[in-house]
Amino acid sequence: MPRGGKKGHKGRGKQFSNPEEIDRQMRAQKELEENGGAERGSSSESEEETSSDDEQPKRKGVEGLIEIENPNRVSQKSKKVVEIDVNAPKELSRREREEIEKQKAKERYMKLHLEGKTEQARADLARLAIIKKQREDAAKKREELRKGELGF
Repeated sequence: MPRGGKKGHKGRGKQFSNPEEIDRQMRAQKELEENGGAERGSSSESEEETSSDDEQPKRKGVEGLIEIENPNRVSQKSKKVVEIDVNAPKELSRREREEIEKQKAKERYMKLHLEGKTEQARADLARLAIIKKQREDAAKKREELRKGELGF
């Protein structure tokens, strides 16, 4: 029966590294370490001074081997107290700005509404005028009925 049961074996077979290739890679790595070690020994003092100034966080995994240029990635830099400007105006978020604009627009509308310059205010005033006229007419009719009743 084939590996993997009735359905058959899916996937690749195992591949083993060639021992000659492993030896060649080991030699190349040792040569790099020997050459790199000689250069590092002469400049170890200058590296110690610069490493304390840079203070880059320890890189994990492959990050140390590959330089990544990501414009969206923002590094967290802490500001010193002397660098912070207290007098600078605080930038509002989009929601805060929209909320303030909405409040100002509402205040403007209410001011115009009280002055009677908005369409809604005009419609309200017209409705009120009609109601006043109807009430006056009703009051006159009542007066006439009273006078008519008293006259009998």
